[in-house]
Amino acid sequence: MQSLDWIVLLVFSFVLMAIVVWVLKRKDDTSSDYFLSGRSETWLAIGAAIFAANIGSEHLVGLAGSGAESGMAMAHWEMHGWMILILGWVFVPFYARSRVFTMPEFLSLRYNRGASSFLSIITLIGYVLTKVSVTAYTGGIFLKTVFGIESIGNIDFFWIAAIGLVLVTGLFTVLGGMRGIMMISVIQTPILLGGALTILILGLMKLGGGGLFAGWHEMVKYTDHVNPIYMHLTRPVTDPKFPGVGVFVGAAIIGFWYWCTDQHIVQRALTAKNLTQARRGSIFAGYLKISPVFLFLIPGMIAAVLRAKGLVMFDGNDKAYGSLVTYLLPMGIKGLVVVGFVAALMTSLAAHFNSSATLFTIDFYKKYKPDTSEHKLVWIGRLATISVVVLGLVWIPMMKGLGAVLYEYLQNVQSLIAPAIAAVFLLGVFNKWITPKAGQWGLIIGFSLGMFRLLLLVFKPAFLQPLIDINWLHFEIFLFLFTMALMFGISFFTPKPDQASIQGITFFSRTPEQIAESKASWSKWDVVNSVAVLGICIAFYIYFW
Repeated sequence: MQSLDWIVLLVFSFVLMAIVVWVLKRKDDTSSDYFLSGRSETWLAIGAAIFAANIGSEHLVGLAGSGAESGMAMAHWEMHGWMILILGWVFVPFYARSRVFTMPEFLSLRYNRGASSFLSIITLIGYVLTKVSVTAYTGGIFLKTVFGIESIGNIDFFWIAAIGLVLVTGLFTVLGGMRGIMMISVIQTPILLGGALTILILGLMKLGGGGLFAGWHEMVKYTDHVNPIYMHLTRPVTDPKFPGVGVFVGAAIIGFWYWCTDQHIVQRALTAKNLTQARRGSIFAGYLKISPVFLFLIPGMIAAVLRAKGLVMFDGNDKAYGSLVTYLLPMGIKGLVVVGFVAALMTSLAAHFNSSATLFTIDFYKKYKPDTSEHKLVWIGRLATISVVVLGLVWIPMMKGLGAVLYEYLQNVQSLIAPAIAAVFLLGVFNKWITPKAGQWGLIIGFSLGMFRLLLLVFKPAFLQPLIDINWLHFEIFLFLFTMALMFGISFFTPKPDQASIQGITFFSRTPEQIAESKASWSKWDVVNSVAVLGICIAFYIYFW
């Protein structure tokens, strides 16, 4: 980092402060404004915010590290532009129609309060343990690598960077709320995309001796010689990590949970002023979501080949991406790109903070004190954000041992959380006869089995070794199917849902007026762009299969 790079970072800091001042001057002190930006956003801000909420330091560090470690295998989790289309076309109409703030609220309408409360607890625990702390941990690694600072005094710079990132983002989230997050998302997304594309191009040119396509052919030739499956999505059925077609199905289950039911993604779509803008924002996000494989995973692969050829040096796969920034980017450009990356880390972290605050305020505090004023709800949300910041900081030390397999670790843990939630939402929307008790107990039992599996992986009792040896993706698929079967079984013996109370929030209970409203919210260009996203995803799978 040279003087010009630091000047660019300083200018970015002033932009952040200006956004906070502008948001505070609007004085919209309502829960709708603080948590959902007043439900006034357009497709551009929604698409950028969905993408920015997803792209965090786990991509810059974890995804690039996984690319360096195992090649294309983790691309299944990133080529999910098609899954975001399902959010916009299928699920957002039901969420928007119910006027909910949170996903647990939706389960309360579809099932009962027990299902709602349990999902809130699962989500909050998950955010603290796997989102906030992991983002801060990987952000610390990335900033330490890019800045090239080992320590300040006797303090490891990792801790200064990680804690500073959490505190600054927490302050920004507390003051700026959702409106501030949406604004910075629009600003940082083009910088992030431009910077990451620059690194991809420069990396390939470095590998190819100045030629872009020569660099690609050099990487393919080298990896085919060293590891023939490195450039392929599918692995043998006997592969211990990514077995055959199971990796596609397993990734799709996690993808459905994450893109169609997870609070910190869906909350961005719920900020839309109407259904048309929500759907178009999802389509735009679908386009953007195609890019991470090219912007982070493939550069990680490039970094690994450059290291093998002695052209780039780094001592761990988790430093692959940061090393490319350090070695490849010229002065000034490096500062601008780091600004985009820091903004990406902040918006992803801020998304988790704001979603956690929304869950606590709406699903817990407001339920027990329904007469609370709008002004007080906002302040409760801010206090909840501060609490999540503190808990995230406390948990960071537990992340220090994850290393280069961080992204695989995240997907492994999510594979134990996703099946039950995915089953409950999928059957809840598409089967109007699934009972409230089936939804509640399907969620509880499915999640508990997932956590039991996690305990087995941690403590490894010898007498249960056959259960431990089950491939993580195969276990995920089994748990998903088991939860759905369990819900059907429970529905036979428990009271049926009141059809009047769920009208409009399940697919087969929509009124003719609601169906007409949905049809009127899209045009042929929405269809054309959706088909284009699907086409790109299919072409990618054909090329790398």
